[in-house]
Amino acid sequence: MKKMEIFDPAMCCPTGVCGPSIDSELLRMATVINSLKEKDIFIKRHGLSGEPQDFVENKVINDILQKEGANVLPVTLIDGEIAKTKEYPTNKELSAWLGVEVETKQPEKTGGCCCDSDGCC
Repeated sequence: MKKMEIFDPAMCCPTGVCGPSIDSELLRMATVINSLKEKDIFIKRHGLSGEPQDFVENKVINDILQKEGANVLPVTLIDGEIAKTKEYPTNKELSAWLGVEVETKQPEKTGGCCCDSDGCC
């Protein structure tokens, strides 16, 4: 079974439904990740804002950040190796890497904000 990790840049929330406008790419990734987790695919997202220590402790990520800076994010690792940088993987790439069909249907926004009670948006 493949293991996928995504190291996100600093942002309010990973779903794309908070803030002044919907980020369709973040919404797509959140939907795809939930779908893949339902298929028992191991996926972990690390957010620079909330989990900076993960970026320091992962040698691959630490090295690429030292060389290229934070503009390299997001970084996708497959089994600990860099698969893609600077943008999120496409559904086609994810299907090829993980060996499963990736669903593309996106849920409708049901209202509310994904952020905490502090109103990070």
